[in-house]
Amino acid sequence: MQTSDASSTPSIAVPQVDRPLLGAVLMLGFCATAPLIDVGSKLATRSLPVAEITVARFVVQGVLMVALALVLRIRLRLTPRELILTVARAALSLIATIGFVGAMVRMPIADALAIAQIEPFVLMFLGWMLLGESVGPRRILASIVGFGGALLVVQPGLASHGVAAILPLITAVAFAGYMLVTRQLRSLAPVAQQATTAIAAVVLGLPFLWILPDSLGGGAAWPQGAAWLHLGGMGLAASLSHIFLTYALRLAPSALIAPLGYLELASATVLGWLVFGDFPAPMVWAGIALIVGSGLYLIHREQRAHRRPQVPVTSSTI
Repeated sequence: MQTSDASSTPSIAVPQVDRPLLGAVLMLGFCATAPLIDVGSKLATRSLPVAEITVARFVVQGVLMVALALVLRIRLRLTPRELILTVARAALSLIATIGFVGAMVRMPIADALAIAQIEPFVLMFLGWMLLGESVGPRRILASIVGFGGALLVVQPGLASHGVAAILPLITAVAFAGYMLVTRQLRSLAPVAQQATTAIAAVVLGLPFLWILPDSLGGGAAWPQGAAWLHLGGMGLAASLSHIFLTYALRLAPSALIAPLGYLELASATVLGWLVFGDFPAPMVWAGIALIVGSGLYLIHREQRAHRRPQVPVTSSTI
């Protein structure tokens, strides 16, 4: 995808060293805004098919990010390596989105997101296996505690959701791959990443409108009334949240970022209550407490390690 604008303008400088604390803060921004995508998607599923909602999300995101890139004169022309990684990133994001929107048709947002919380385990394994990132015992423990909290949120369990539970599992694997690819695209400015990924996702996603049968979310319908607001809000939230995520992955190892993703479940649970009236049960609040506690503990440990200059951040044993 050779998308050009002010290509003579140098790209934004890439940090030469990780800044894990700032990366963690940006990941918290992602966790606060990403559930708004889910809320908009779930509202839109009342009148629109899943494939159309997914493509519309990337259309809005692409328009916003391309416009921002043009205003800021950010490079959008891709090198061959960046092109390959961008197409892979778009495909993974498309799969993750279709899977999750399809899951929300059949289950509450918090339940679907909790099932998808196997993603940090997948991400840490892939980061260790493919990128040589260190995964120490405390990071593993923080992930296990956070996942335990996620299990408390899922009531009465995976078995009750039947086949629908497969969709958030697919989302988890695809999103783990998406985060790893994003980590490898640090040569491209975050705004350019979002703009080019959205364009590629639209191109890759349009065929799903006709390939997928109606029973699996295929087809298309003209949005009516509030559906326009749902789609626009979803695209805006996607743009903002994934800018947070992209910067976070540029500044911190994926093994650190992964456990913080549990905080997204807390935000999703609160929004599910406010928008859809799904008031969390006491056990759900206990799960949220574990999720938030494990995330805050991880930030505390990373802060202590970052203050020790003799220990490289990328080989921390946290």
